[in-house]
Amino acid sequence: MPASRMSNSHTKSVSWFTVIGALSALTHYIVAVSFEHFEFLTAAHANIAGFVAAFPVSYFGHRKFSFAGNDSSHGHAFPRFLSVAILGFLANQTLVLNALQYTRLPFWFLLGVVMVLVAVSTYLLSKFWAFKSTK
Repeated sequence: MPASRMSNSHTKSVSWFTVIGALSALTHYIVAVSFEHFEFLTAAHANIAGFVAAFPVSYFGHRKFSFAGNDSSHGHAFPRFLSVAILGFLANQTLVLNALQYTRLPFWFLLGVVMVLVAVSTYLLSKFWAFKSTK
């Protein structure tokens, strides 16, 4: 593949990853912060609910748009992406709960900061492992 085409493909993938990631993160954030704010759930449980709501947005969006050029099957990509997402969520949950315990910062702020930090690692694991071409 020529360098210019690969660069264009990479730029498109990163652009879609950003859009889908933002939609997924917004879904996670709104669900989690709303549940915690209105005291439906504790911060820990609200964060889990946000993750569960956001996961389908993330997987299907990335599969269809971010990594559309990859030939990996659903059976190959889904368990890998689920592993990446769970790993990212465990990092998210650990960082958020520890920050809540050791700082006076509000949940809504901590969750936002942590989600941005975890997003970079999720992109790299998704691109180079979960949706990696099987050829």
